[in-house]
Amino acid sequence: MGLLAGQALGMTVPRTDKKLMVLAETDGCFADGLSVVTGCWLGRRTLRLLDHGKVAATFVEVRTGQAVRIAPHTDLRTRVRAGRVDGEKRWDAYMNAYQTWNDQELFTVTPVRLTFDLAAVISVNGKRVLCNACGEEIINEREVRHGEVVLCRDCAGERYWQ
Repeated sequence: MGLLAGQALGMTVPRTDKKLMVLAETDGCFADGLSVVTGCWLGRRTLRLLDHGKVAATFVEVRTGQAVRIAPHTDLRTRVRAGRVDGEKRWDAYMNAYQTWNDQELFTVTPVRLTFDLAAVISVNGKRVLCNACGEEIINEREVRHGEVVLCRDCAGERYWQ
């Protein structure tokens, strides 16, 4: 999927710069695989997790905003199971298909337009402010502003913990 994204966007992968961003739609080994192939990592701020529970990802050329969403064909698992050789384990059948089928048999590639401000997600490195309520530091322009009051998302009511 990551190699196909590179082709679709006209970019070599893996990347060592920050010109590619990946929006992974599930976590776990799928997201790890995307990182290895693309060079995009959470720690480099070039991989984002949008957990929709889908084995799919959107790949964005950061300079231009060009983006493609790549997902397995909806009938992929059914086709793999239908082609299994007698006695072949399901996992082995999937692995064989992933390694031998062409990209068009495996994936859909859809050009997409992001519905959020990419520049705001990327932000500016080194921006830091303190929350007026709890005093904790907020980085990467993730604060919530109410006039002159600066709040972290937790103090602004977006807390995910109690």
